[in-house]
Amino acid sequence: MDEVIDIVDENGNHTGKTCLKSEAHKYGYFHPTIHVWLYTSDHKILLQKRALTKKVFPGLWDISVAGHVAAGEDIKIAALREVKEEIGFDILPENLHKIGTRKHMVNHPNGIIDNEFHHVFIAELTIPIQKLTLQEEEVAALKLFSLETILHTKDHENLLLPQYQDYYCFVHDKILKNLSIL
Repeated sequence: MDEVIDIVDENGNHTGKTCLKSEAHKYGYFHPTIHVWLYTSDHKILLQKRALTKKVFPGLWDISVAGHVAAGEDIKIAALREVKEEIGFDILPENLHKIGTRKHMVNHPNGIIDNEFHHVFIAELTIPIQKLTLQEEEVAALKLFSLETILHTKDHENLLLPQYQDYYCFVHDKILKNLSIL
């Protein structure tokens, strides 16, 4: 879907300008996105298999939920909305924990220029995976993996992207810390 999104500068500050997502990806404009990593109390992590129709990384086992922030939308509201849209899971705002913001810049072979600030959240998945509903345009499948799996992406074909191992280690450690205080 080609939605209107905010343009931010190279430091993540709002510029007051907006554009279509396709324009941001064509010209490399920085824009905000969300990543939500869902985990279970028994040390599992929910990953989604990206739909085969996705323009980048089709069929890849990826972050639980990721998406773009609509123009003028609050970051946390965007995260809650994307989780509901993509997998049908309602999270209470107080159960969604922001763990950081990550600057991401990549040029894809198909011409998409992804210059994004990922606002990264974690939350506990509190319902059985079988009760989740997939947004088929975005998500082909869902699966629970051992939390340790994200530390060893190069050992698994088509699972996350090994070049971002430092990011996955950061998420892993934040989830473990959160589990220890529950």
